[in-house]
Amino acid sequence: MTAVPASSAADPMSLRVPTVRPATAQDDAFIEELQAIAFGPGRFARTAFRIRERFPIDPSLSLVAEVDGVPCGSVWMTPISIGGRNGYMLGPLATHPNYRKLGAGKLLAREVTQRTLARGEGEFVMLVGDRDYYCPLGWEPTTPGNIQFPGPVDPTRVLLYAEDKTLAATLAGPIRAFGRK
Repeated sequence: MTAVPASSAADPMSLRVPTVRPATAQDDAFIEELQAIAFGPGRFARTAFRIRERFPIDPSLSLVAEVDGVPCGSVWMTPISIGGRNGYMLGPLATHPNYRKLGAGKLLAREVTQRTLARGEGEFVMLVGDRDYYCPLGWEPTTPGNIQFPGPVDPTRVLLYAEDKTLAATLAGPIRAFGRK
């Protein structure tokens, strides 16, 4: 992992502004270690990780946040289909603890969602996350139980971002491979 200086902890007086760029192969070790820090050893048992085991991420939608040229966060997108409708699953989204509260996570979430939907290949971006964090960014709760995951998930944490604001309430079915019904 790229060394994160101890002195880079979020400072309320800091003017450091995160930027976003596409991830490269040189970021793989950083991203792996960042996810280990953020989610711990139990991350592989989470349902979201099971989805990514079944359906590979889209590397062209992998982004890294940086502050002053130092990687500090990352996000992935996984193409999926639910009820015959194509979309993407956002995550994992992680920010290094020394860089929290600078806006890197929200910047990554907004940017990857905008880039994904601008392609026109999917109708939505789904995630499993905290309402207090994601709903102010435009995500909406789905109808609990409508989307079937390949393992346990808290249905109140399943959120959707879509231009069609009725989709969060109506999208239903098992998660399948992109392009499959």
